[in-house]
Amino acid sequence: MNVTRMKRAALAASVCVALAGTMFWGCGEDELLSTDSGNNGSSQPATLSLENAGMLNAMRVQEAHTPSLLGINGVVGTAVTATDRGEPAVLILTERPLNGLPLLLDGIPVIVEVSGKIVAMKGGGGGVSHTAQQTPPIQLGCSGGPALDSANGYCCGGTLGALVSQGAQQFILSNSHVFAGDVVNGGNGRVSSVGDDIQQPGLIDKNCSTAGVNVVADLSSGTTLYPPASTPNVDCAIAQVRAGMVRSDGAILEVGTISATTTGAAVNQAVKKSGRTTGLTRSTVSGLNATINVGYSNECGGGSFTKTFTGQILISNRRSGFLNSGDSGSLMVEDVTTNPRAVGLLFAGSNTIAIANPIGTVLSHLGVSLVGQ
Repeated sequence: MNVTRMKRAALAASVCVALAGTMFWGCGEDELLSTDSGNNGSSQPATLSLENAGMLNAMRVQEAHTPSLLGINGVVGTAVTATDRGEPAVLILTERPLNGLPLLLDGIPVIVEVSGKIVAMKGGGGGVSHTAQQTPPIQLGCSGGPALDSANGYCCGGTLGALVSQGAQQFILSNSHVFAGDVVNGGNGRVSSVGDDIQQPGLIDKNCSTAGVNVVADLSSGTTLYPPASTPNVDCAIAQVRAGMVRSDGAILEVGTISATTTGAAVNQAVKKSGRTTGLTRSTVSGLNATINVGYSNECGGGSFTKTFTGQILISNRRSGFLNSGDSGSLMVEDVTTNPRAVGLLFAGSNTIAIANPIGTVLSHLGVSLVGQ
């Protein structure tokens, strides 16, 4: 979670204070990379989706062993992936180097990656500012969040991800922990509620102030996160657009318009996203069907809880070059120039791995469709 003290202090310093002990991020703005973290080699590895027979077999093995693997102290998740030779494999993610993990599971190769703790990415880069206040109607892929997202001496925010519709009504899509992340009556005496103002840019980019901002939408859905044991397998929320405040074609900064159709994820698939902190970045899908323990705060600057997700997408995130704190809510799309199809909704990660909900699961849960060409 990217947070800012309610004082006139540098953003970089406040990130250090708020995140110490919970994330493995650099604390200076000069360390928020927006470089291409994808594969730039001349030969691209073949993509492997869950329609591949070998991947399906690896997934069955992964799911059979996941409960016991997650019972090991320091293991934070599992997924299916591919070896350097293109063979289906089981991926084990750990907080720290661990001894004694298997090399094979039922004959399937095992790859172990030290990902660090996986945490929600609430919080620019590139030639286009993703934090600046825009003149309405705005493009998405930018800084935003609830006007009341402050507590415990901090304010918070994330990314306004994409435009979706339900009948004639249009909504901004983001994460639940961005739009409805205040789930306890704690430091500010309230919880997130339907009707809350959603502003652009977010409080974190307006010195914790609502003065003169664009109020672009009104929260339309509740939390999908809390209490963690009884909530859906997604981190998503929508806010109904206010008239004239958001481009009706759903254009995203540095991406443009997207397709109205979606596509599934595949290992080695090239993807991109446009987000508040790192702007437009590219990477590749590294794992499918992931079971992941994700750490959250129960309000801005508040206490912590953990939620387990299944069936998630993993994306390479070396040195936080694809996703960083504040990029939560970004829409992940295929890396093509014109009207890319959506693949997932990004919401969490570490300095090596990013996590996305499959977009089909998100849209189905919310009962909405993407606005696109």
